[in-house]
Amino acid sequence: MVREATKTQILLARLAIWLVILFSIAGFAWHGFSADVRERVLGSIVERPGGPMTFRFILQPVMATVLAAIDGWRDARSGAPAYLWSIVFGSGTRADRLNDGVIATSRVILLGLVMDVAYQFMVFDSFYPGEAAIMAVLLAFLPYLLLRGPFSRLARAFGVGPSGAAAASPGKNE
Repeated sequence: MVREATKTQILLARLAIWLVILFSIAGFAWHGFSADVRERVLGSIVERPGGPMTFRFILQPVMATVLAAIDGWRDARSGAPAYLWSIVFGSGTRADRLNDGVIATSRVILLGLVMDVAYQFMVFDSFYPGEAAIMAVLLAFLPYLLLRGPFSRLARAFGVGPSGAAAASPGKNE
């Protein structure tokens, strides 16, 4: 079940998607995708947690985890299937579920882009837009994608959801 999003939430989600796409295309156009570039990107990603602004490696995944917990709980209450499972195997609901996740994490993705741009100017005195897009998706969307389903299953284990509601009040259905 997909919740109704406000115009502001939809606008922020579209902005986040377009910026990630734009940063990815700009990074590819400016720096290419050679073996040297891939090695620099991977090395940079590994080195970043030890550099300045390390707090973002905690802040963004924690924010994404909180959002995943909230939406996972909502999925359990509505009886929706596991999030990642429905994206991978649920062809009829794939786009709606993915859109719901982007809307939920758009602010965290935008925050990640801004923080990575600031980091790059502080450390590199340059701008690598492709790396900013990679870091925003890795730190903001990936934890959400991986954790929303387990939070939904955990909520169902605690009796949240349609079957949990019936089990909690047996007299209602008799």
